[in-house]
Amino acid sequence: MGMKALVSGQPALLCPRPTTRPRSTTRAAAAAAAASSCSLSSSSSPTTRRRASLSLSLETSKRTSIVQVPSDLARRRTAIPFPPRALSQPQDAAAAADDDGASSLAAKANDALFGLHPGSVGIELILLALPAVLGQAIDPMAQLMETAYIGKLGALELASAGIGVAIFNILSKIFNIPLLSIATSFVAEDISKNASKHSSSGKLELSSVSSALVLAAGIGIIEALALFLGSGLFLKLMGVSHASPMYESARLFLSLRALGAPANVIMLAVQGIFRGFKDTKTPVLYIGLGNLSAVALLPLLIYGFQLGITGAAISTVASQYIIAILLIWSLSKRAVLLPPRMDQLEFSGYLKSGGMLLGRTLSILLTMTIGTSMAARQGPTAMAAHQICLQVWLAVSLLADSLAVSAQALIASSYAILDYKRVQKIAMFALKTGAFSGLALAAGLYISFGNIARLFTNDPEVLMVVKSCALFVCASQPINALAFIFDGLHYGVSDFDYVAQATIVVGIMSSLVLLYAPSVFGLAGVWAGLTTLMGLRMVAGIVRLMWKSGPWSFLHKEEPKPEVQRFA
Repeated sequence: MGMKALVSGQPALLCPRPTTRPRSTTRAAAAAAAASSCSLSSSSSPTTRRRASLSLSLETSKRTSIVQVPSDLARRRTAIPFPPRALSQPQDAAAAADDDGASSLAAKANDALFGLHPGSVGIELILLALPAVLGQAIDPMAQLMETAYIGKLGALELASAGIGVAIFNILSKIFNIPLLSIATSFVAEDISKNASKHSSSGKLELSSVSSALVLAAGIGIIEALALFLGSGLFLKLMGVSHASPMYESARLFLSLRALGAPANVIMLAVQGIFRGFKDTKTPVLYIGLGNLSAVALLPLLIYGFQLGITGAAISTVASQYIIAILLIWSLSKRAVLLPPRMDQLEFSGYLKSGGMLLGRTLSILLTMTIGTSMAARQGPTAMAAHQICLQVWLAVSLLADSLAVSAQALIASSYAILDYKRVQKIAMFALKTGAFSGLALAAGLYISFGNIARLFTNDPEVLMVVKSCALFVCASQPINALAFIFDGLHYGVSDFDYVAQATIVVGIMSSLVLLYAPSVFGLAGVWAGLTTLMGLRMVAGIVRLMWKSGPWSFLHKEEPKPEVQRFA
Protein backbone atom coordinates (compact mmCIF):
# COMPACT_ATOMS: atom_id res chain seq x y z
CA MET A 1 0.00 0.00 0.00
CA GLY A 2 3.04 5.36 -0.43
CA MET A 3 4.82 8.73 1.01
CA LYS A 4 7.25 11.77 1.34
CA ALA A 5 8.50 14.67 3.53
CA LEU A 6 11.96 15.52 4.66
CA VAL A 7 13.32 12.47 2.89
CA SER A 8 15.10 11.83 -0.35
CA GLY A 9 14.79 8.70 -2.41
CA GLN A 10 16.72 7.38 -5.37
CA PRO A 11 15.08 5.04 -7.84
CA ALA A 12 16.84 1.88 -8.82
CA LEU A 13 16.60 2.46 -12.55
CA LEU A 14 19.47 3.55 -14.66
CA CYS A 15 20.21 6.33 -16.92
CA PRO A 16 21.46 5.19 -20.30
CA ARG A 17 24.88 6.64 -20.99
CA PRO A 18 25.74 8.04 -24.40
CA THR A 19 26.79 5.28 -26.70
CA THR A 20 29.61 5.44 -29.18
CA ARG A 21 28.59 4.76 -32.71
CA PRO A 22 29.97 1.47 -34.01
CA ARG A 23 32.90 2.19 -36.30
CA SER A 24 31.68 -0.26 -38.93
CA THR A 25 28.32 1.49 -39.08
CA THR A 26 29.97 4.88 -39.44
CA ARG A 27 32.21 3.68 -42.23
CA ALA A 28 29.29 2.09 -44.07
CA ALA A 29 27.25 5.27 -43.80
CA ALA A 30 30.19 7.37 -44.98
CA ALA A 31 30.79 5.07 -47.94
CA ALA A 32 27.13 5.28 -48.93
CA ALA A 33 27.21 9.07 -48.65
CA ALA A 34 30.36 9.30 -50.75
CA ALA A 35 28.98 7.06 -53.47
CA SER A 36 25.75 8.99 -53.63
CA SER A 37 27.59 12.30 -53.64
CA CYS A 38 29.67 11.23 -56.62
CA SER A 39 26.62 10.20 -58.61
CA LEU A 40 24.82 13.45 -57.81
CA SER A 41 27.74 15.71 -58.66
CA SER A 42 27.74 14.67 -62.28
CA SER A 43 24.02 14.67 -63.02
CA SER A 44 22.22 17.22 -60.85
CA SER A 45 21.93 20.95 -60.35
CA PRO A 46 23.41 22.59 -57.18
CA THR A 47 19.95 22.93 -55.61
CA THR A 48 19.09 19.30 -56.33
CA ARG A 49 22.43 18.15 -54.95
CA ARG A 50 21.91 20.21 -51.77
CA ARG A 51 18.43 18.73 -51.13
CA ALA A 52 19.53 15.20 -51.87
CA SER A 53 22.54 15.60 -49.60
CA LEU A 54 20.30 16.76 -46.72
CA SER A 55 17.91 13.84 -47.26
CA LEU A 56 20.81 11.41 -47.30
CA SER A 57 22.30 12.83 -44.09
CA LEU A 58 18.95 12.50 -42.29
CA GLU A 59 18.56 8.94 -43.54
CA THR A 60 22.08 8.11 -42.36
CA SER A 61 21.30 9.68 -38.94
CA LYS A 62 18.18 7.53 -38.73
CA ARG A 63 20.11 4.33 -39.39
CA THR A 64 22.80 5.05 -36.81
CA SER A 65 20.24 6.20 -34.22
CA ILE A 66 18.29 2.98 -34.40
CA VAL A 67 21.43 0.90 -34.06
CA GLN A 68 22.04 2.42 -30.61
CA VAL A 69 18.76 1.25 -29.05
CA PRO A 70 19.59 -2.35 -28.11
CA SER A 71 22.65 -1.31 -26.09
CA ASP A 72 20.51 1.23 -24.21
CA LEU A 73 17.94 -1.41 -23.39
CA ALA A 74 20.60 -3.82 -22.16
CA ARG A 75 21.82 -1.58 -19.34
CA ARG A 76 21.11 -2.30 -15.69
CA ARG A 77 19.87 0.31 -13.26
CA THR A 78 22.43 2.76 -11.88
CA ALA A 79 21.04 6.28 -11.87
CA ILE A 80 18.02 8.46 -12.42
CA PRO A 81 17.07 8.63 -16.10
CA PHE A 82 16.74 12.24 -17.20
CA PRO A 83 14.50 13.33 -20.05
CA PRO A 84 16.03 14.37 -23.35
CA ARG A 85 17.71 17.78 -23.30
CA ALA A 86 16.17 20.71 -25.05
CA LEU A 87 16.99 20.75 -28.75
CA SER A 88 18.27 23.78 -30.52
CA GLN A 89 19.47 22.48 -33.85
CA PRO A 90 17.36 20.97 -36.60
CA GLN A 91 19.70 17.97 -36.73
CA ASP A 92 19.14 17.39 -33.00
CA ALA A 93 15.39 17.56 -33.53
CA ALA A 94 15.60 14.97 -36.26
CA ALA A 95 17.73 12.74 -34.04
CA ALA A 96 15.24 13.09 -31.17
CA ALA A 97 12.39 12.16 -33.47
CA ASP A 98 14.31 9.07 -34.52
CA ASP A 99 15.01 8.20 -30.87
CA ASP A 100 11.29 8.51 -30.12
CA GLY A 101 10.62 6.16 -32.98
CA ALA A 102 13.15 3.70 -31.63
CA SER A 103 11.61 3.88 -28.14
CA SER A 104 8.19 3.30 -29.67
CA LEU A 105 9.51 0.24 -31.51
CA ALA A 106 11.03 -1.04 -28.26
CA ALA A 107 7.74 -0.48 -26.43
CA LYS A 108 5.84 -2.39 -29.12
CA ALA A 109 8.34 -5.23 -28.94
CA ASN A 110 7.93 -5.28 -25.17
CA ASP A 111 4.15 -5.48 -25.44
CA ALA A 112 4.46 -8.21 -28.04
CA LEU A 113 6.63 -10.17 -25.62
CA PHE A 114 3.93 -9.94 -22.96
CA GLY A 115 1.13 -10.66 -25.42
CA LEU A 116 -0.59 -7.30 -24.83
CA HIS A 117 -1.74 -4.61 -27.20
CA PRO A 118 0.28 -1.39 -27.18
CA GLY A 119 -1.64 1.78 -26.49
CA SER A 120 -4.60 0.20 -24.67
CA VAL A 121 -3.46 1.41 -21.25
CA GLY A 122 -6.90 1.38 -19.63
CA ILE A 123 -7.80 -2.07 -20.92
CA GLU A 124 -4.45 -3.53 -19.84
CA LEU A 125 -4.76 -2.04 -16.36
CA ILE A 126 -8.29 -3.37 -15.85
CA LEU A 127 -7.48 -6.81 -17.27
CA LEU A 128 -4.56 -7.07 -14.85
CA ALA A 129 -6.47 -5.67 -11.86
CA LEU A 130 -9.56 -7.90 -12.00
CA PRO A 131 -7.72 -11.22 -11.53
CA ALA A 132 -5.50 -9.56 -8.93
CA VAL A 133 -8.59 -8.64 -6.86
CA LEU A 134 -9.74 -12.25 -6.92
CA GLY A 135 -6.25 -13.51 -6.09
CA GLN A 136 -5.96 -11.25 -3.06
CA ALA A 137 -9.44 -12.20 -1.85
CA ILE A 138 -8.83 -15.97 -1.94
CA ASP A 139 -6.39 -16.10 0.98
CA PRO A 140 -8.58 -14.16 3.46
CA MET A 141 -11.55 -16.31 2.45
CA ALA A 142 -9.48 -19.47 3.07
CA GLN A 143 -8.51 -18.18 6.51
CA LEU A 144 -12.15 -17.45 7.32
CA MET A 145 -13.07 -21.00 6.30
CA GLU A 146 -10.29 -22.44 8.49
CA THR A 147 -11.50 -20.29 11.39
CA ALA A 148 -15.08 -21.52 10.92
CA TYR A 149 -14.02 -25.19 11.06
CA ILE A 150 -11.80 -24.66 14.11
CA GLY A 151 -14.50 -22.61 15.84
CA LYS A 152 -16.76 -25.65 15.98
CA LEU A 153 -14.15 -27.45 18.10
CA GLY A 154 -14.52 -24.97 20.96
CA ALA A 155 -13.34 -21.63 22.31
CA LEU A 156 -10.00 -22.96 23.56
CA GLU A 157 -9.06 -24.43 20.18
CA LEU A 158 -10.15 -21.27 18.36
CA ALA A 159 -8.13 -19.03 20.67
CA SER A 160 -5.03 -21.25 20.39
CA ALA A 161 -5.17 -21.35 16.59
CA GLY A 162 -5.89 -17.60 16.46
CA ILE A 163 -2.69 -16.80 18.39
CA GLY A 164 -0.66 -19.08 16.11
CA VAL A 165 -2.12 -17.60 12.92
CA ALA A 166 -1.49 -14.05 14.20
CA ILE A 167 2.20 -14.78 14.88
CA PHE A 168 2.67 -16.51 11.52
CA ASN A 169 0.98 -13.67 9.62
CA ILE A 170 2.99 -10.93 11.33
CA LEU A 171 6.31 -12.60 10.54
CA SER A 172 5.19 -13.30 6.97
CA LYS A 173 4.16 -9.71 6.33
CA ILE A 174 7.42 -8.31 7.66
CA PHE A 175 9.66 -10.34 5.37
CA ASN A 176 7.50 -11.58 2.49
CA ILE A 177 5.64 -8.48 1.32
CA PRO A 178 8.85 -6.53 0.48
CA LEU A 179 10.08 -9.45 -1.66
CA LEU A 180 6.73 -9.63 -3.47
CA SER A 181 6.76 -5.90 -4.30
CA ILE A 182 10.41 -5.78 -5.39
CA ALA A 183 10.18 -8.90 -7.56
CA THR A 184 7.32 -7.36 -9.56
CA SER A 185 9.33 -4.27 -10.50
CA PHE A 186 12.68 -5.96 -11.03
CA VAL A 187 11.26 -8.70 -13.28
CA ALA A 188 9.27 -6.22 -15.38
CA GLU A 189 12.39 -4.06 -15.82
CA ASP A 190 14.55 -7.08 -16.59
CA ILE A 191 12.19 -8.29 -19.30
CA SER A 192 12.08 -4.86 -20.94
CA LYS A 193 15.83 -4.32 -20.90
CA ASN A 194 17.73 -7.59 -20.69
CA ALA A 195 15.42 -10.38 -21.85
CA SER A 196 17.25 -13.14 -23.70
CA LYS A 197 16.22 -16.68 -24.54
CA HIS A 198 18.04 -19.87 -23.67
CA SER A 199 19.85 -21.30 -26.67
CA SER A 200 18.29 -24.77 -26.44
CA SER A 201 15.01 -24.48 -24.46
CA GLY A 202 13.90 -21.09 -25.77
CA LYS A 203 12.91 -19.99 -22.24
CA LEU A 204 13.65 -16.52 -20.94
CA GLU A 205 16.89 -16.14 -18.99
CA LEU A 206 16.39 -13.46 -16.33
CA SER A 207 18.69 -12.97 -13.37
CA SER A 208 15.87 -11.20 -11.49
CA VAL A 209 13.74 -14.37 -11.59
CA SER A 210 16.50 -16.68 -10.37
CA SER A 211 17.59 -14.23 -7.67
CA ALA A 212 14.04 -13.88 -6.34
CA LEU A 213 13.57 -17.65 -6.15
CA VAL A 214 16.86 -18.26 -4.34
CA LEU A 215 16.13 -15.44 -1.88
CA ALA A 216 12.60 -16.76 -1.29
CA ALA A 217 13.91 -20.23 -0.49
CA GLY A 218 16.51 -18.80 1.92
CA ILE A 219 14.03 -16.50 3.68
CA GLY A 220 11.47 -19.31 3.92
CA ILE A 221 13.94 -21.67 5.59
CA ILE A 222 14.98 -18.98 8.09
CA GLU A 223 11.34 -18.20 8.90
CA ALA A 224 10.57 -21.90 9.38
CA LEU A 225 13.48 -22.37 11.78
CA ALA A 226 12.61 -19.21 13.71
CA LEU A 227 8.94 -20.16 14.11
CA PHE A 228 9.64 -23.80 14.91
CA LEU A 229 12.48 -23.29 17.39
CA GLY A 230 11.18 -20.03 18.84
CA SER A 231 7.47 -20.85 19.08
CA GLY A 232 7.54 -20.68 22.89
CA LEU A 233 9.29 -17.30 22.87
CA PHE A 234 6.83 -15.84 20.34
CA LEU A 235 3.88 -17.04 22.47
CA LYS A 236 5.36 -15.36 25.54
CA LEU A 237 5.73 -12.12 23.60
CA MET A 238 2.02 -12.38 22.76
CA GLY A 239 1.19 -12.79 26.44
CA VAL A 240 0.60 -16.57 26.45
CA SER A 241 2.60 -18.06 29.35
CA HIS A 242 3.30 -21.71 30.25
CA ALA A 243 0.43 -21.58 32.74
CA SER A 244 -2.11 -20.64 30.07
CA PRO A 245 -4.42 -23.46 28.90
CA MET A 246 -3.76 -22.26 25.34
CA TYR A 247 0.02 -22.68 25.51
CA GLU A 248 0.54 -26.32 24.51
CA SER A 249 -2.04 -26.42 21.71
CA ALA A 250 -0.95 -23.00 20.37
CA ARG A 251 2.71 -24.06 20.39
CA LEU A 252 1.96 -27.27 18.51
CA PHE A 253 -0.18 -25.40 15.97
CA LEU A 254 2.51 -22.75 15.38
CA SER A 255 5.28 -25.36 15.07
CA LEU A 256 3.31 -27.21 12.38
CA ARG A 257 2.45 -24.02 10.50
CA ALA A 258 6.17 -23.16 10.53
CA LEU A 259 6.80 -26.09 8.20
CA GLY A 260 4.83 -24.28 5.49
CA ALA A 261 6.90 -21.08 5.67
CA PRO A 262 9.25 -21.97 2.76
CA ALA A 263 6.31 -22.79 0.49
CA ASN A 264 4.52 -19.60 1.57
CA VAL A 265 7.49 -17.35 0.77
CA ILE A 266 8.17 -19.04 -2.58
CA MET A 267 4.48 -18.78 -3.45
CA LEU A 268 4.49 -15.01 -2.85
CA ALA A 269 7.78 -14.51 -4.72
CA VAL A 270 6.47 -16.38 -7.77
CA GLN A 271 3.30 -14.29 -7.66
CA GLY A 272 5.50 -11.20 -7.85
CA ILE A 273 7.39 -12.72 -10.79
CA PHE A 274 4.16 -13.43 -12.66
CA ARG A 275 3.05 -9.85 -12.02
CA GLY A 276 6.33 -8.74 -13.57
CA PHE A 277 5.31 -10.81 -16.60
CA LYS A 278 2.00 -8.88 -16.54
CA ASP A 279 0.18 -12.11 -15.76
CA THR A 280 -2.25 -12.05 -12.84
CA LYS A 281 -4.45 -14.89 -14.13
CA THR A 282 -2.06 -17.80 -13.66
CA PRO A 283 -1.51 -17.19 -9.91
CA VAL A 284 -5.27 -16.96 -9.36
CA LEU A 285 -5.79 -20.32 -11.05
CA TYR A 286 -3.24 -22.20 -8.97
CA ILE A 287 -4.03 -20.41 -5.71
CA GLY A 288 -7.64 -21.41 -6.27
CA LEU A 289 -6.69 -25.05 -6.89
CA GLY A 290 -4.51 -25.11 -3.78
CA ASN A 291 -7.26 -23.71 -1.60
CA LEU A 292 -9.73 -26.21 -3.02
CA SER A 293 -7.45 -28.91 -1.66
CA ALA A 294 -7.70 -27.22 1.75
CA VAL A 295 -11.50 -27.28 1.46
CA ALA A 296 -11.34 -31.07 1.12
CA LEU A 297 -8.60 -31.66 3.70
CA LEU A 298 -9.88 -29.44 6.54
CA PRO A 299 -13.04 -31.40 7.44
CA LEU A 300 -11.35 -34.72 6.67
CA LEU A 301 -8.38 -34.16 8.99
CA ILE A 302 -10.18 -32.13 11.69
CA TYR A 303 -13.28 -34.30 12.06
CA GLY A 304 -12.67 -37.46 10.02
CA PHE A 305 -9.30 -38.30 11.56
CA GLN A 306 -10.14 -36.33 14.73
CA LEU A 307 -6.86 -34.39 14.65
CA GLY A 308 -8.43 -31.10 15.77
CA ILE A 309 -6.35 -27.98 15.22
CA THR A 310 -3.39 -30.21 14.33
CA GLY A 311 -5.38 -31.35 11.29
CA ALA A 312 -6.15 -27.72 10.44
CA ALA A 313 -2.44 -26.86 10.46
CA ILE A 314 -1.53 -29.88 8.35
CA SER A 315 -4.19 -29.10 5.73
CA THR A 316 -3.05 -25.48 5.44
CA VAL A 317 0.61 -26.47 5.06
CA ALA A 318 -0.32 -29.07 2.43
CA SER A 319 -2.29 -26.50 0.40
CA GLN A 320 0.65 -24.06 0.57
CA TYR A 321 3.03 -26.64 -0.90
CA ILE A 322 0.52 -27.58 -3.59
CA ILE A 323 0.23 -23.92 -4.66
CA ALA A 324 4.00 -23.38 -4.59
CA ILE A 325 4.70 -26.51 -6.67
CA LEU A 326 2.05 -25.61 -9.26
CA LEU A 327 3.34 -22.05 -9.59
CA ILE A 328 6.96 -23.18 -9.92
CA TRP A 329 5.94 -25.73 -12.54
CA SER A 330 4.08 -23.08 -14.54
CA LEU A 331 6.97 -20.62 -14.25
CA SER A 332 9.47 -23.26 -15.41
CA LYS A 333 7.68 -23.39 -18.76
CA ARG A 334 8.41 -19.69 -19.34
CA ALA A 335 11.75 -18.97 -17.74
CA VAL A 336 14.97 -20.62 -16.65
CA LEU A 337 14.62 -21.04 -12.90
CA LEU A 338 18.31 -21.20 -12.00
CA PRO A 339 21.33 -19.99 -13.99
CA PRO A 340 24.19 -22.38 -14.78
CA ARG A 341 26.48 -20.46 -12.38
CA MET A 342 25.56 -18.92 -9.04
CA ASP A 343 27.69 -15.83 -9.74
CA GLN A 344 25.08 -14.79 -12.32
CA LEU A 345 22.59 -14.08 -9.54
CA GLU A 346 22.06 -10.44 -8.51
CA PHE A 347 21.17 -10.07 -4.86
CA SER A 348 22.40 -6.53 -4.18
CA GLY A 349 19.31 -4.76 -5.58
CA TYR A 350 16.92 -7.07 -3.74
CA LEU A 351 18.76 -6.75 -0.45
CA LYS A 352 19.12 -2.95 -0.62
CA SER A 353 15.52 -2.26 -1.62
CA GLY A 354 14.22 -5.06 0.60
CA GLY A 355 15.98 -3.60 3.61
CA MET A 356 14.27 -0.26 3.05
CA LEU A 357 10.83 -1.82 2.54
CA LEU A 358 11.34 -3.90 5.66
CA GLY A 359 11.42 -0.65 7.63
CA ARG A 360 8.28 0.50 5.81
CA THR A 361 6.39 -2.68 6.66
CA LEU A 362 7.43 -2.50 10.30
CA SER A 363 6.29 1.12 10.47
CA ILE A 364 2.82 0.29 9.15
CA LEU A 365 2.43 -2.78 11.37
CA LEU A 366 3.52 -0.82 14.44
CA THR A 367 1.08 1.99 13.68
CA MET A 368 -1.82 -0.45 13.16
CA THR A 369 -0.89 -2.29 16.35
CA ILE A 370 -0.94 0.96 18.33
CA GLY A 371 -4.39 1.66 16.92
CA THR A 372 -5.67 -1.76 18.00
CA SER A 373 -4.10 -1.35 21.44
CA MET A 374 -5.75 2.05 21.96
CA ALA A 375 -9.10 0.64 20.84
CA ALA A 376 -8.78 -2.25 23.33
CA ARG A 377 -8.30 0.29 26.14
CA GLN A 378 -11.74 1.70 25.37
CA GLY A 379 -13.38 -1.53 26.56
CA PRO A 380 -14.78 -4.72 25.00
CA THR A 381 -17.68 -2.99 23.26
CA ALA A 382 -15.42 -0.44 21.60
CA MET A 383 -12.92 -3.17 20.69
CA ALA A 384 -15.62 -5.28 19.04
CA ALA A 385 -16.83 -2.26 17.05
CA HIS A 386 -13.26 -1.43 16.05
CA GLN A 387 -12.67 -4.97 14.81
CA ILE A 388 -15.78 -4.84 12.61
CA CYS A 389 -14.82 -1.47 11.14
CA LEU A 390 -11.21 -2.59 10.59
CA GLN A 391 -12.19 -5.78 8.75
CA VAL A 392 -14.53 -3.86 6.43
CA TRP A 393 -11.89 -1.16 5.93
CA LEU A 394 -9.25 -3.71 4.94
CA ALA A 395 -11.58 -5.79 2.76
CA VAL A 396 -12.66 -2.93 0.52
CA SER A 397 -9.03 -1.90 0.04
CA LEU A 398 -8.43 -4.97 -2.15
CA LEU A 399 -9.67 -3.18 -5.28
CA ALA A 400 -7.31 -0.21 -4.90
CA ASP A 401 -4.43 -2.50 -3.96
CA SER A 402 -5.01 -4.55 -7.12
CA LEU A 403 -5.02 -1.40 -9.25
CA ALA A 404 -1.74 -0.39 -7.61
CA VAL A 405 -0.13 -3.77 -8.36
CA SER A 406 -1.24 -3.63 -12.00
CA ALA A 407 -0.01 -0.07 -12.46
CA GLN A 408 3.34 -1.04 -10.90
CA ALA A 409 3.93 -3.82 -13.44
CA LEU A 410 2.93 -1.67 -16.44
CA ILE A 411 4.98 1.33 -15.34
CA ALA A 412 8.08 -0.74 -14.54
CA SER A 413 8.20 -2.27 -18.02
CA SER A 414 7.67 1.09 -19.79
CA TYR A 415 9.95 3.13 -17.51
CA ALA A 416 12.79 0.67 -18.03
CA ILE A 417 12.88 1.52 -21.76
CA LEU A 418 12.36 5.26 -21.10
CA ASP A 419 8.88 5.30 -22.64
CA TYR A 420 7.82 8.29 -20.52
CA LYS A 421 4.65 9.08 -22.46
CA ARG A 422 3.26 5.64 -21.74
CA VAL A 423 4.31 5.89 -18.08
CA GLN A 424 2.40 9.15 -17.78
CA LYS A 425 -0.71 7.64 -19.42
CA ILE A 426 -0.64 4.67 -17.05
CA ALA A 427 -0.15 6.85 -13.97
CA MET A 428 -2.94 9.28 -14.87
CA PHE A 429 -5.40 6.51 -15.73
CA ALA A 430 -4.62 4.61 -12.52
CA LEU A 431 -5.09 7.74 -10.38
CA LYS A 432 -8.38 8.65 -12.07
CA THR A 433 -9.66 5.11 -11.72
CA GLY A 434 -8.56 5.00 -8.09
CA ALA A 435 -10.29 8.27 -7.25
CA PHE A 436 -13.51 7.17 -8.97
CA SER A 437 -13.53 3.74 -7.33
CA GLY A 438 -12.79 5.32 -3.94
CA LEU A 439 -15.73 7.69 -4.25
CA ALA A 440 -17.98 4.84 -5.40
CA LEU A 441 -16.92 2.68 -2.44
CA ALA A 442 -17.48 5.59 -0.05
CA ALA A 443 -21.03 6.09 -1.33
CA GLY A 444 -21.80 2.37 -1.29
CA LEU A 445 -20.47 1.89 2.23
CA TYR A 446 -22.34 4.93 3.53
CA ILE A 447 -25.61 3.49 2.28
CA SER A 448 -25.05 -0.11 3.38
CA PHE A 449 -22.70 0.06 6.38
CA GLY A 450 -25.46 -0.59 8.90
CA ASN A 451 -26.52 -3.79 7.15
CA ILE A 452 -22.91 -4.92 6.76
CA ALA A 453 -22.27 -4.43 10.48
CA ARG A 454 -25.27 -6.63 11.33
CA LEU A 455 -23.58 -9.51 9.52
CA PHE A 456 -20.98 -9.49 12.30
CA THR A 457 -23.11 -8.79 15.39
CA ASN A 458 -26.63 -8.07 16.62
CA ASP A 459 -25.49 -6.38 19.83
CA PRO A 460 -27.19 -2.95 19.87
CA GLU A 461 -24.39 -1.35 21.90
CA VAL A 462 -21.71 -2.52 19.48
CA LEU A 463 -23.81 -1.41 16.50
CA MET A 464 -24.18 2.03 18.05
CA VAL A 465 -20.40 2.40 18.42
CA VAL A 466 -19.88 1.10 14.87
CA LYS A 467 -22.22 3.80 13.62
CA SER A 468 -20.10 6.49 15.27
CA CYS A 469 -17.00 5.31 13.36
CA ALA A 470 -18.70 4.56 10.05
CA LEU A 471 -18.10 8.09 8.79
CA PHE A 472 -14.32 7.63 9.04
CA VAL A 473 -14.45 4.27 7.26
CA CYS A 474 -16.57 5.68 4.41
CA ALA A 475 -14.90 9.07 4.01
CA SER A 476 -11.39 7.58 3.96
CA GLN A 477 -12.04 5.33 0.95
CA PRO A 478 -10.92 7.82 -1.77
CA ILE A 479 -7.87 8.66 0.38
CA ASN A 480 -7.03 4.96 0.83
CA ALA A 481 -7.39 4.24 -2.88
CA LEU A 482 -5.05 7.06 -3.90
CA ALA A 483 -2.53 6.19 -1.17
CA PHE A 484 -2.30 2.59 -2.41
CA ILE A 485 -2.03 3.64 -6.06
CA PHE A 486 0.68 6.19 -5.34
CA ASP A 487 2.64 3.37 -3.72
CA GLY A 488 2.21 1.31 -6.88
CA LEU A 489 3.39 4.18 -9.08
CA HIS A 490 6.53 4.72 -7.01
CA TYR A 491 7.25 1.01 -6.88
CA GLY A 492 6.95 0.99 -10.67
CA VAL A 493 9.86 3.40 -11.02
CA SER A 494 11.77 1.48 -8.29
CA ASP A 495 11.65 4.43 -5.92
CA PHE A 496 11.73 2.09 -2.92
CA ASP A 497 14.01 4.28 -0.80
CA TYR A 498 11.62 7.22 -0.93
CA VAL A 499 8.53 5.11 -0.19
CA ALA A 500 10.21 3.44 2.78
CA GLN A 501 11.63 6.61 4.32
CA ALA A 502 8.44 8.57 3.82
CA THR A 503 6.33 5.79 5.34
CA ILE A 504 8.50 5.72 8.44
CA VAL A 505 8.05 9.48 8.88
CA VAL A 506 4.31 9.22 8.26
CA GLY A 507 4.05 6.29 10.69
CA ILE A 508 5.70 8.29 13.47
CA MET A 509 3.38 11.25 12.93
CA SER A 510 0.27 9.04 12.81
CA SER A 511 1.34 7.12 15.92
CA LEU A 512 1.51 10.38 17.86
CA VAL A 513 -2.09 11.10 16.87
CA LEU A 514 -3.12 7.57 17.87
CA LEU A 515 -1.46 7.90 21.26
CA TYR A 516 -3.17 11.22 22.07
CA ALA A 517 -6.54 11.42 20.27
CA PRO A 518 -8.30 8.36 21.83
CA SER A 519 -7.93 9.82 25.33
CA VAL A 520 -10.00 12.81 24.17
CA PHE A 521 -12.33 11.44 21.49
CA GLY A 522 -12.52 7.73 22.37
CA LEU A 523 -12.75 5.23 19.50
CA ALA A 524 -13.33 8.09 17.06
CA GLY A 525 -9.82 9.27 17.97
CA VAL A 526 -8.41 5.88 16.94
CA TRP A 527 -10.04 6.19 13.55
CA ALA A 528 -8.90 9.78 13.24
CA GLY A 529 -5.35 8.47 13.66
CA LEU A 530 -5.80 5.73 11.05
CA THR A 531 -7.30 8.23 8.62
CA THR A 532 -4.32 10.51 9.29
CA LEU A 533 -2.01 7.62 8.38
CA MET A 534 -3.64 7.12 4.99
CA GLY A 535 -4.04 10.84 4.35
CA LEU A 536 -0.35 11.54 4.93
CA ARG A 537 0.59 8.60 2.71
CA MET A 538 -1.51 10.10 -0.06
CA VAL A 539 0.06 13.53 0.42
CA ALA A 540 3.54 11.99 0.33
CA GLY A 541 2.71 10.32 -2.98
CA ILE A 542 1.47 13.57 -4.49
CA VAL A 543 4.50 15.54 -3.32
CA ARG A 544 6.90 13.05 -4.90
CA LEU A 545 5.19 13.41 -8.27
CA MET A 546 5.55 17.19 -7.97
CA TRP A 547 9.31 17.09 -7.39
CA LYS A 548 11.24 18.44 -10.35
CA SER A 549 14.10 16.06 -9.64
CA GLY A 550 14.03 12.32 -9.16
CA PRO A 551 12.29 9.58 -11.15
CA TRP A 552 9.25 11.71 -12.04
CA SER A 553 11.24 14.69 -13.33
CA PHE A 554 10.09 13.99 -16.89
CA LEU A 555 6.58 15.17 -15.92
CA HIS A 556 7.91 18.71 -15.51
CA LYS A 557 9.90 19.00 -18.73
CA GLU A 558 8.34 20.77 -21.67
CA GLU A 559 8.42 18.71 -24.81
CA PRO A 560 10.79 20.39 -27.27
CA LYS A 561 9.33 21.75 -30.47
CA PRO A 562 11.65 20.90 -33.34
CA GLU A 563 12.52 23.78 -35.64
CA VAL A 564 11.84 23.32 -39.32
CA GLN A 565 14.50 24.83 -41.55
CA ARG A 566 13.43 25.71 -45.04
CA PHE A 567 15.76 25.50 -47.98
CA ALA A 568 15.59 27.64 -51.02
